[in-house]
Amino acid sequence: AWVSSLSMGIVFFCSPIVSIFTDLFGCQKVAVIGAAVGFAGLLSSSFVSTIEPLYFTYGVLFACGCSFAYQPSLVILGHYFKKRLGLVNGIVTAGSSLFTVSLPFLLRVLIDSVGLYNTLRVLCILIFILFLAGFTYKPLVSNAKDKEGGKKGKFRFRPEKKICNFSVFKILSYRIWALGIPAALFGYFVPYVHLMKHVRDRFGDSVPEEVLLLCLGITSGVGRLIFGRVADYIPGAKKVYLQVASFFFIGLMSMMIPLCHVFGGLIAVCLFMGLFDGCFICIMAPIAFELVGAQDVSQAIGFLLGFMSIPMTFGPPIAGWLRDHLGTYDVAFYLAGVPPLIGGAILCFIPWVHERQKLKERAKPIDGETTEKMLENESTMVSDTTEKPVKEMESGF
Repeated sequence: AWVSSLSMGIVFFCSPIVSIFTDLFGCQKVAVIGAAVGFAGLLSSSFVSTIEPLYFTYGVLFACGCSFAYQPSLVILGHYFKKRLGLVNGIVTAGSSLFTVSLPFLLRVLIDSVGLYNTLRVLCILIFILFLAGFTYKPLVSNAKDKEGGKKGKFRFRPEKKICNFSVFKILSYRIWALGIPAALFGYFVPYVHLMKHVRDRFGDSVPEEVLLLCLGITSGVGRLIFGRVADYIPGAKKVYLQVASFFFIGLMSMMIPLCHVFGGLIAVCLFMGLFDGCFICIMAPIAFELVGAQDVSQAIGFLLGFMSIPMTFGPPIAGWLRDHLGTYDVAFYLAGVPPLIGGAILCFIPWVHERQKLKERAKPIDGETTEKMLENESTMVSDTTEKPVKEMESGF
């Protein structure tokens, strides 16, 4: 649990740093370098024979590379799509669902035939494809490097305040969002880490546990496509209500896992859980664009993912600790359903707060325009009074 949790946590913990590098060097370079680091981490993991080195090679090095390759894939979409950004995010993120469905069966075949170490080396092929795909991240809008480089295109480091764009935290709706999402994630990923072990404890080897991953992956992909399209029809910050619904159902499904004494019940729970997991993931970037705007979206997503690393790292190990002391996962799953409900309740305030912020911002430009008009009138009056004596002197001559 610690190796996998550390890996997931590092992916999101590095996100604020990734967002800074993305603003400085662009999506393409960050994605390519990240894929190269991830390739090195996964390849080195295939040569270790004990679990301790895996904490660094897989839990840190490979995860850092994945983090640098992952976040630019969300930011780059905003350079190409505006009207249907939700649908595009759904299509792009549905790719991970495709591999969630297929990889468990592929890994089982590879491990049985070539062993664990060679399996990791085969997976390096996928990371190499990610390395090549990073070269296609060509933004259509100028990035920080272009803005700060001057006429000759030379790169200059921006001031510290601009490099770390903490101005996003001045937006109250974003602060609520950055609080509610991590609060919900303390229990969000517990089923994904411990569900397979729970199935083996309760049903033994008599049931095909890979079917649950298949259900999660298929419905998550369907949910990303459906809710990504639905999000395009929901105006402004009201898209947050989709995340509220997803947290509510995922929390409820987590609490229902211990109540399923029939394998078919677990299948139904995983179908619903995957559907709303897809909803939560696909609208992450569209909500960030709505709350902070396109200019600040990179670091807004980065800070949020960084906050998410804390519950993602410690949530699953706490659930494992409860299982070790209680002998069952029941209490862990019951408690895992509470944080998503709390986080969803916090997010309910965002549309109301965001609307109030927009009303205040609309009032400010009006005052600014009237002030500018007054200054223009005063300047014209001054210019007229100064021009009259000049004209009189010219006419006199």
